[in-house]
Amino acid sequence: MTRYSYFNSPFLLGFEEIERMLDRIAKSGNDAYPPYNIEQLDGHSLRITLAVAGFAADELDVTVEDNQLVIRGRRTDEEERSYLHRGIATRQFQRAFILADGIEVSGARLENGLLHVDLQRPQAPASVQRIQINASEAAERTGPVLIEGQSDTQKRA
Repeated sequence: MTRYSYFNSPFLLGFEEIERMLDRIAKSGNDAYPPYNIEQLDGHSLRITLAVAGFAADELDVTVEDNQLVIRGRRTDEEERSYLHRGIATRQFQRAFILADGIEVSGARLENGLLHVDLQRPQAPASVQRIQINASEAAERTGPVLIEGQSDTQKRA
């Protein structure tokens, strides 16, 4: 099966990393555990909230690895219990979120079975960069090059 790439245009230079990131996201699967919300707090702040009922703070791990926020939950084995119904899933998990350049994790807290991870996007100052155009000295000195036997109009054709 041939895969079409949206980033193979000659006008999109340097987007190879984004294409690799999209491939990684597509391959990661759609595991729904644990459920989560992503909330926009203001123009520069986000909050990811994961439902981690039954996990203690020392059983959760939040790391940033190569622009990827990784949240892991590991439960220690409990003593044998006999459940008549077990509806609260407390299995191990790993949930990853790709972070755009400049996004920083500002903190995490566990509250009422919900893990809140706060993210900040510092506002970058708008910048305009003027690029100096250098003219070739050789072209300035010699002018147009004429080939013997051709007129100036023949060369342009």
